[in-house]
Amino acid sequence: MSLLHPGDDGRAPRETRPSGDDGRAQPNGGAQLKGGAQPNGRAQLNGRSPRDKTGRRARHATPRAPRTTPRTTPRTTRRTTPRTGPRLRTVAVVTCAVLAVVLLLQGGLGLGENGSGPEPAGSRPPAVGGRCAPTALLEPPCGAWFGAFVPHSKDDLAEKVRDYERRIGRKLDIVYAYHDMSPVQGGRLEGQLLTPEEQRVAAEEHLLLLSWESKWWGGTRARQPTWKQIADGDLDASVIDVQAARVKEFGEKVFLSFDLEMDTRTPANGTPEDYVRAYRHIHDRFRELGVTNVVWTWTTTGYLEHADLIKRMYPGDDYVDWVAYNQYNYYRCHKADWLTFAETQRATHAWIRENISDDKPLMLSEFGTADDPSRPGRQADWYAQVPRILKDLEGVKAALQWNYRDPGPHCDLALARDESWASLRKAVSDPYLNQPLG
Repeated sequence: MSLLHPGDDGRAPRETRPSGDDGRAQPNGGAQLKGGAQPNGRAQLNGRSPRDKTGRRARHATPRAPRTTPRTTPRTTRRTTPRTGPRLRTVAVVTCAVLAVVLLLQGGLGLGENGSGPEPAGSRPPAVGGRCAPTALLEPPCGAWFGAFVPHSKDDLAEKVRDYERRIGRKLDIVYAYHDMSPVQGGRLEGQLLTPEEQRVAAEEHLLLLSWESKWWGGTRARQPTWKQIADGDLDASVIDVQAARVKEFGEKVFLSFDLEMDTRTPANGTPEDYVRAYRHIHDRFRELGVTNVVWTWTTTGYLEHADLIKRMYPGDDYVDWVAYNQYNYYRCHKADWLTFAETQRATHAWIRENISDDKPLMLSEFGTADDPSRPGRQADWYAQVPRILKDLEGVKAALQWNYRDPGPHCDLALARDESWASLRKAVSDPYLNQPLG
């Protein structure tokens, strides 16, 4: 398996983990599937093998608040001497057209006042106490959240999220970040849930989805925690209790996922039963320490060849608030057929509803598509489907776009061209994906 390393921009690829103060990433190992393929936590729904990777990535963000001052049309000065005639009517029509274009560019397209680029549109509606206000478990009753993983380094999460929001013309509802289970030491951020950057993001009206992995990125093999050690309480004093205190002090509700894509991590981290015990231990330990602001999110690959394994690794309804899964259109990345957004989602959705939970809120915690250079508009067409299909996926209350790459040739899953950005921008302007936070 070929593992990439971060480039000069400091961004760690998704199949690696950062090691520490230098921000560099280290590979994360894993068990093999049949035929020697590496489990990757991703899958095509047509039975193809998942991607060649087992790990995740480290990221840490804060975007700009939406514009609060409404834009208005320029006030015209009334003339005391009327003018008439075809020429003046033509001038008036042209003037109105020019004003309309200016207002469209500034308001509808979200251009900044200096014309330098689009600003977040701030389309999130107010509904404090209304029927569309989120539930106690952060479920939006009238639609679905839209979020993203935006690649970034340790200290520029806010900047990168702002850049992304300018491109899509709105604020993100959920920002996704990843952490290991190393002890909190000095300025090392990998083991710190709720870094200062993440807290800045939350303060600017974003929800956080924190992925907490049973790894020590860049640590020695002996330092890698196992599910059995976690379940037995060996990490309570050094890791679990410390993070519980941080989350409790933060106060605001956060989505927390323990070992996303756990079905790719066995047997390296332990047995399925070990995972369930570890998950329940963390949940119970947080509760014992008085942490009440966690929305427990269980994230699997959704890879249906792992179906039996996934069922064995479900901690139970009493321990899970949201069920999440990650499915993509990989196309040439895995020498697969092109799959529409509907084809990547429907089979897994139906299986989750039948075999895991028929009433928990569901999250597409990562979704996206590769590009097709031979058909430049294909990626844009793929994203154009998203709102219509989401509305048909019963119980899906959040969808997070993955805007980064996978290892290997043709495996860049980021938005590849301006028309793809324009298509996503239009898709996420749908009222169904614009729900109030309060």
